[in-house]
Amino acid sequence: MSKLKLTIDGQTVEAEQGATILDAARSLGIDIPTLCHHEELKPFGSCFLCVVEVKGRPNLMPSCATPVMEGMEIETKNENVRGARKMCLELLLSDHMGDCLGPCMSECPCHIDIPGFLFALREGDHAGAEALIKQSLPLPSSLGRVCPRPCEGACRRQAIDSPIAICNLKRFTSDPALGTDRAYRPTMEPDTGKTVCVIGAGPAGIACAYFLRMKGHAVTVYEMHDKPGGMIRWGIPAFRLPRDVIDAEVKVLEDMGVAFKYSTTIGKDVSFEDLRQKHDAVFIGIGAQRASKLRCEGEDLEGVISALDFLHEASAGTRTTIGRRVMVVGGGNTAVDASRTSLRLGAEKVFILYRRSRKEMPAFDYEIDEAEEEGVEIQILSAPIKVEKDGDHLKVSCIRMELGEPDASGRRRPVPQEGSEYVIEVENVVAAIGQGVDVSCLGKNDLDMSRWNTPVVNERTMQTNVPDVFSGGDAVLGPDIAVRAAAHGHLAATSIDQLLRGEEVRGDPGIFNATMGSWKDLPRDVFGDPDEKDRVKMPLIEMEERRTTFNEVEKGFTEAEGVEEAKRCLVCGCRAVNDCTLRALTDEYGVDPTRLAGDHRDYSVDDSHPDVLFEPGKCILCGICVRMCDEVLEIPAMGFVGRGFNARVAPPLRKTLADVDFKGIVKLVETCPTGALTLKRAGVATYEVLPRAK
Repeated sequence: MSKLKLTIDGQTVEAEQGATILDAARSLGIDIPTLCHHEELKPFGSCFLCVVEVKGRPNLMPSCATPVMEGMEIETKNENVRGARKMCLELLLSDHMGDCLGPCMSECPCHIDIPGFLFALREGDHAGAEALIKQSLPLPSSLGRVCPRPCEGACRRQAIDSPIAICNLKRFTSDPALGTDRAYRPTMEPDTGKTVCVIGAGPAGIACAYFLRMKGHAVTVYEMHDKPGGMIRWGIPAFRLPRDVIDAEVKVLEDMGVAFKYSTTIGKDVSFEDLRQKHDAVFIGIGAQRASKLRCEGEDLEGVISALDFLHEASAGTRTTIGRRVMVVGGGNTAVDASRTSLRLGAEKVFILYRRSRKEMPAFDYEIDEAEEEGVEIQILSAPIKVEKDGDHLKVSCIRMELGEPDASGRRRPVPQEGSEYVIEVENVVAAIGQGVDVSCLGKNDLDMSRWNTPVVNERTMQTNVPDVFSGGDAVLGPDIAVRAAAHGHLAATSIDQLLRGEEVRGDPGIFNATMGSWKDLPRDVFGDPDEKDRVKMPLIEMEERRTTFNEVEKGFTEAEGVEEAKRCLVCGCRAVNDCTLRALTDEYGVDPTRLAGDHRDYSVDDSHPDVLFEPGKCILCGICVRMCDEVLEIPAMGFVGRGFNARVAPPLRKTLADVDFKGIVKLVETCPTGALTLKRAGVATYEVLPRAK
């Protein structure tokens, strides 16, 4: 057979007569994307993604169906070609109905593979579940106890009964191996010879050090206190987060080779600039450890203390008593923690004064409930206006408030009610009304600072204006949640690794994620028809022990309880998320999936088959399954149904997959370029598990 000579992207190639442009390009190692092409099938040309530009032709040509001709000059990657491919992808996604990732995973700041680790728990695989979590978070036992659970707010199970106890299951996953040789320890890449300084051993610094060490870099963490944890140790009481839990999780980093230098204050024991000179990169992960003032007359009197100082002293063991009557001012977790700590230090009566309503208290609902169960009295819509000394007591003048118009935060502004003043006598007032970041330890430097005097960073990379300096967590955000600080640490580690390897600092580029949206906006049938099943309640220690000791209040799930709760998961997310060609191309071509959004099909699922799941909303009408049945398997199991916009792929005559069951059905799953056809036994898709250290 004669050979034809042609040029593709400037390279000359000879191809057999009858070969397609796609064949010729692949012989040169040139990748042309396809969605409807399969080697065992005749060219179909439905997706139009494989288009190329042929010199002299007025229109782009589908390379899978266009035969080569002598002297052809072809371009596969120019602007016109890429633009057309992008348009095709946006058209396909405009009618897409399904999820790539579970909404819980998307909402988690660390993007923990929640459906994946819950699936592993259902199978009784604690080690596999822990490995999945620790791909994204090195502190699952610690943060499983104190995280405010944004993932649970997105959980679709609450459309049926109540959200999965995701955070409780994180600690259930990792607690059994905590402090033992069975605890997950990832392998590290070969040493790079590069060194990184991490300032602060809080969640941001710990996460940054963990992921940098995995990349083979030498890491030294400098911490002003004598123990690790940052604000989760010094700002959260031991009855919520036992100290040995923090120590055991940090021990894993020490085993990995991360060096910790405790009782080392930056700006005093070593300067920030000296650290920059000594290391190839620096991460600033200092916490928001500066307490805000009470902002009323008498705030400097003896007996008025900041909640941060109070909790720190209680945690360190330097404070063992408190007054008989204590007022805590504020409505956040710090205020509630301070009130519960006061009870455990011997207070007989503890008040929380909050200037807005109970509904607007930023503290966790469950912690407020536990505080009230323990005897804390919450006085809402009240604020202190003056503190006076009266012998051994403090007289606190307070005023009633009412809610006015919304302020900049979106919450209704508290307005004093004239003539509503009243007085409370206490021995101590604990101020828990806010925290700030103190960057004075950094001395004079070239860092750009925000109006809150925090380092300004690129949000995609956590890099400051000084190329070798990165920052994250409270140092950038101000007082915020620990899981977001850990996410910043991970992102910064990714960027620092790129810097140290001489690459463009781009951070984590992320990957496209299709979503059906919030559980509140979806029809009930999207969630299937599971039996209603109550969320497993966290068992607590007895009340007398709660009020008189710092023993952990939450006892944790038993094995049976944990597995039972994990089984409530609806398994949101796509089983083919890591193998989906459509998703990979969406990222490669910078597609905006919403640009052409309009009417789209409703979500439906055919789970009738014992082995295969069919989600028509993810089908792109590539026709591979239809043609595979017709041309290879010779079984009329799948076909095109309807016309125009309503055209769909489905079993014929309104049958289900179970009705057309045949031995070759797995072949259809293997050739599907999206997640429309998946194997049930695959469970939810999980990202590649980090290798365990040998």
